Amino acid sequence: MSAAAPVRAKRVLPGFTLTLGTTMLYLTVIVLIPVLALILKGAEIGPARFWGIVTAPRTLAAIRITMTAAAIATVINALYGLLMAWVLVRHDFPGKRLLDALMDIPFALPTAVAGLSLTALYSANGWFGAPLEAAGIQVVYTIWGIVLAMTFTSIPFVVRSVQSVLEDLDPALEDAAFTLGAGPWTTFRRVVFPAILPAWLGGIATSFARSLGEFGAVVFIAGNLPFKTEIASLLAFIRLEEYDYAGAAAIALVLMVFALALLLVSNLIQIWASRHAGGPR
Repeated sequence: MSAAAPVRAKRVLPGFTLTLGTTMLYLTVIVLIPVLALILKGAEIGPARFWGIVTAPRTLAAIRITMTAAAIATVINALYGLLMAWVLVRHDFPGKRLLDALMDIPFALPTAVAGLSLTALYSANGWFGAPLEAAGIQVVYTIWGIVLAMTFTSIPFVVRSVQSVLEDLDPALEDAAFTLGAGPWTTFRRVVFPAILPAWLGGIATSFARSLGEFGAVVFIAGNLPFKTEIASLLAFIRLEEYDYAGAAAIALVLMVFALALLLVSNLIQIWASRHAGGPR
């Protein structure tokens, strides 16, 4: 009796060629063409003029402020995001579902609305700004306002990255560590943290990239003070308003290079994470 022919699994979506062609068309129109247009616009400037634009004192100051604020915001998100993910996964308390839903507000809320709200709250007569001003701490129109806006818009990337891994982590690993005499800190350091490290680093990289490109939430709270609170994306917008398309393209191209570099780092982290998950235990 001959063996039964293998039964092909039914697919909900059409065949590979059609689905791949549709996704590649979408990727080309939405992502690749705008990126290519930006690269071509930057190439039209010429190396000498491009270098002159990106090394101008105001441009360098804007990039430095952007990188500094994004780095500070990322450090805050790395620590707070890890703690928040731990609380949401490992503890049960009243309002947990609400707190979990609040983590997605930066995704759903328009960034301009977030910027206006933060400016109102931390201004000299705001709910939080008034006592801070009385203590000699100014937030609005300083780099700390930029950090606050970047932190608000990028915190979910770290929380959600770590949260999903913590939820899938086998509790038996921690139980075994406790059985062998390890304390809570040793168990976290030797068992839990290595498991969540790839996701944590990936969330940090994505959070930093998101902060670099933030505009809407920062534009209101920063105050647009050249050499003090002017970020790179805002300077590119100003160049557009001045009809300096070459200057705007050069600054935008620099930001895109930083973003692509961070994307590469994030992808390498994900590759490392997949190999780590599939390695020997």
